[in-house]
Amino acid sequence: MGKIKLECLDKKLNLKKLAKCVYTVLGQRSYFKAEIVFQDGEYMHYLNKTTRGVDRITDVLSYPSMEGIRGRVLMPTDCKTELEGKYIFLGSIVLCDQKIAEQAKEYGHSEKREREYLIIHGLLHLFDYDHMNEKDKKEMRDKEKQIIAMLYPEEEQ
Repeated sequence: MGKIKLECLDKKLNLKKLAKCVYTVLGQRSYFKAEIVFQDGEYMHYLNKTTRGVDRITDVLSYPSMEGIRGRVLMPTDCKTELEGKYIFLGSIVLCDQKIAEQAKEYGHSEKREREYLIIHGLLHLFDYDHMNEKDKKEMRDKEKQIIAMLYPEEEQ
């Protein structure tokens, strides 16, 4: 059994349990790696505008290294160009501290909880889940709910 390794040079985050929950819900078996980066609101606005054509600040952006992998159990032999040692590189997740703080306050939970939700959301994007239509949105939200329920079993879902 493998795992998802989340690397973040910006902050010291303990994301092992989160990564394990995502890994379990997605039924993966290999070793994966993803990068997490934090940016300020101004740079997130710039990234959102230049990479997505959306002229506003956003909370999370994902830059997957592979397409067409949603719902698949990936093996290293499927991803030869994305291998870093034994790890399959999934891509990068960029988070905005400003939006994390605002949304945590808005939703009435901690910044840690909001950050973890956005990392889950970003990881699902790296695994090719999306929310561009209602069917895909439901599938992605269902996965998020399953992961949150594992990560926070004491919360009412």
